[in-house]
Amino acid sequence: MIELSEPDRNLLREIQRDSSQSLAQLCERCGMAQSTVWRKLQEFETKGVILSRVALLDPGKVGCKLLVLASITLTDHTETTVKGFAGLIEGHQEILECLSTSGVSDYQLKIRMPDVEAYEHFMTHTLLRSPFVREVHSSFVLKQLKTTTELPI
Repeated sequence: MIELSEPDRNLLREIQRDSSQSLAQLCERCGMAQSTVWRKLQEFETKGVILSRVALLDPGKVGCKLLVLASITLTDHTETTVKGFAGLIEGHQEILECLSTSGVSDYQLKIRMPDVEAYEHFMTHTLLRSPFVREVHSSFVLKQLKTTTELPI
């Protein structure tokens, strides 16, 4: 963790809100000099505070309307199984997030698909046919009440 001043936090909040802003817009909104903003952004990127700058898409408008939360239980916890499962996850762009969790299951996956049929095919032909996966329990998201990528800094 790095020490962040309040102006640093303001700058980071602003780029989280909209990273496409010009340097001049960021300076105006944050009340900082252009050279300071540029230097801070370079420093944040070098230190790994800023991981990347992306465009957020509307899933429904690009054919990924269905959001599935899948709880995964592995067959065992050997190094071979864990590495094999990680490789399986990396190879599928439908899987947006994979979280190792405590509790009943080993992992939680956040998966985007066009529809239920596409997910059923993915689950039965990819996840359940994997030698690393024992069980998959799926929940379909009915409505997203809140979604954000902005960290509360």
